Amino acid sequence: MASLPSKKPRKEKSSTKSPKKRDEKGNNKPQTLDEVRKLGNDLLSSRAHLNNLPDLLSFISPSPHSLEFAVEAMISLQSFFVPLLSEMKSTGDDQDPETVFKSWLKERFNEFMRSLVQEAVSSETDETLKEIVLEAFMDIIKLGKNGSFQYDFYRNLIKSIASCSLQIHSASPIDDLLNLLQSKIFKYADVRYFTYTSMEKIVKSIDTKETETKMPTSDSEEQLKFRNEIAIRNAYSVLSSLPPLDLGPEPNFEMWSENGISSKETKMSTKPSTSVITKKLKLKFTKAWLSFLKVPLPLDLYKEVLATLYQNVIPFMSNPAILCDFLTRSYDIGGVISVMALSGLFILMTQHGLEYPKFYEKLYALLTPSVFLAKHRAVFFQLLDSCLKSSYLPAYLAASFAKKLSRLALSVPPSGALIIIALTHNLLRRHPSINFLEAEEEKKDADSGEVNESIDDAKETDCKPRKHKKRPGIDPFNNDETDPVKSNAMRSSLWEIDSLRHHYSPAVSRFVASLENDLTIRRRIKQVPLAFYRTTPISLFSESDFPGWAFQSQPDENKIENGIEMINNAEEIDQTNVKRPRLES
Repeated sequence: MASLPSKKPRKEKSSTKSPKKRDEKGNNKPQTLDEVRKLGNDLLSSRAHLNNLPDLLSFISPSPHSLEFAVEAMISLQSFFVPLLSEMKSTGDDQDPETVFKSWLKERFNEFMRSLVQEAVSSETDETLKEIVLEAFMDIIKLGKNGSFQYDFYRNLIKSIASCSLQIHSASPIDDLLNLLQSKIFKYADVRYFTYTSMEKIVKSIDTKETETKMPTSDSEEQLKFRNEIAIRNAYSVLSSLPPLDLGPEPNFEMWSENGISSKETKMSTKPSTSVITKKLKLKFTKAWLSFLKVPLPLDLYKEVLATLYQNVIPFMSNPAILCDFLTRSYDIGGVISVMALSGLFILMTQHGLEYPKFYEKLYALLTPSVFLAKHRAVFFQLLDSCLKSSYLPAYLAASFAKKLSRLALSVPPSGALIIIALTHNLLRRHPSINFLEAEEEKKDADSGEVNESIDDAKETDCKPRKHKKRPGIDPFNNDETDPVKSNAMRSSLWEIDSLRHHYSPAVSRFVASLENDLTIRRRIKQVPLAFYRTTPISLFSESDFPGWAFQSQPDENKIENGIEMINNAEEIDQTNVKRPRLES
């Protein structure tokens, strides 16, 4: 980003006028653009015109001044302060005139930086002026302190963004500024690093006693709660505006300041490697998000965070397992919050070794008709299918989920019924031990005279059909039971899926019929070949396996006594009706 041009004397005139105003001393303020330029030219030419600083600063603070006045004053002030940044540090006796001058000059510079921040976050600032102000502010951040990032001033900008709505009551007062930061500033690694550092400290100050003491005593508790909520929303807007970290094998970290990640908080004598930068960024990223997730989030923001946490936060944390408390607490809440917390919790369980003994019990409790109307139901059902994919899933759990889903098929819309049919089909294919639930549905009445092949086929597999006697028309499955162990699903059947063949929606009836045909074909496959031989083998071992031995005999299936196979010589085998090749000795 190019810095603003240096101030140069100009002779052209302008008819642009500002309303007549008087300063604190009663003097008339500049009324034309030429007069503002003259103030800047005089300030740059001699110290004798230092009193022009307050006049120029007055045109930068949020006010109804024209764009030309503000830009002209800002160019003059930036051109004046930038060369003096390294000289503003006051040293020596407080009574020394030079020291007093530097202190005064530093106060005016701080006032200039505060004016830039106020102009940047103000909702009354023109969008073009806001972009120019941001460029001037970030250029000073880069040029000061011998190329080191001036973190203190930048933190004031981020802090003002997070708290600007405490004074400006509008729907989204910081959107324009965040869009500018996102497109031009946040792409730099050091800017992101110091943004995370600032957000960690800012979020920690929200909803604390320290914050309450700073509020006016006349504010009610509701007003304080409202202001903290706005600050939390702004903090989330800042965090979500930052681009994701580059975790590739060779990340390209572009720095805004000359020294990169270095300030009062990070002293580095040499430029760090990309691996060190990645580690530091992930650490600051983790601390900032952990601090944010500890504050009381509004319900709608809570849902939004959970919906994006698994994609935008977990992959970039230094240790994602530390989110287990937040996610398990969210998962235990129930309802839609639990549904949205499932994504992050599933990632921690499958990729980061999190143990959650009651996971399937909580997941079973989430299967209600309302989940089919949830906003993020598509992601939920994809995760549900992944959670039930493991071959180590006990048969009673697979049966409970299959039965619970099939019961829901009777009360959900057709789109939900299609999802249930697919999920149940996957359960039956992945877990053969519960195939008897579906096999019972294909059993025909004895009066019809049809042969029940499905039950016979099921008995020949590793499934174990029910051995109890069930009263006709009675389903022992307890649909109101939240514990899958006590649901009695193993004693029931998937009659609900069978009833979908007569569903009023043709799509549902056709889909369930096609999947039932697929399961029927798979059950009729009783065995598979274990090996393939181009020619019929005539001996258990080949001669090459035992040098010096010859295997000239082969078994005769017609001569077996007491499990001991009788072996004949080659001549006797040759006399049998079975035509097989001989082995020559």
